[in-house]
Amino acid sequence: MRQVHGTSLWIGNAGDLRKPASIFDKGIEAVIDVAEEEPVSTLPRSLMYFRLPLADDASNTNWKVELAIEKAANLLQREVPTLIACSAGLSRSLCVAAGAIARVRRIDPHEALAKVIESGPADISPGFWEQVACLVSVPSHDDSE
Repeated sequence: MRQVHGTSLWIGNAGDLRKPASIFDKGIEAVIDVAEEEPVSTLPRSLMYFRLPLADDASNTNWKVELAIEKAANLLQREVPTLIACSAGLSRSLCVAAGAIARVRRIDPHEALAKVIESGPADISPGFWEQVACLVSVPSHDDSE
């Protein structure tokens, strides 16, 4: 589990979700679980837990990916310490975090991804990243007018 420097976002994997004590030790208050192939985690009730299962390719419907990005962006904007976890903590969690950072800071999604990758290992799925980058590049309805 590692923090994305300068943010309230943490990147993790399915194994991290099986160790709630380490989550609490980091001061994390919310978990966004995007691992489609992992079982639902059993976490203490005091943690906010959002399960948004996503495949690590381009097969996800846009609204599901958008929902994950929006939830992460909402928590980031409020500076809630949030763990975003996928199976290995190398692709989906990083992409969702980058999408949230790009959305909140209004920066290029590729710049946001580079910032997230600075936090540790990465093995980005090109199809999933392209979907995230396209969704973030399009202004949301809140940006109109």
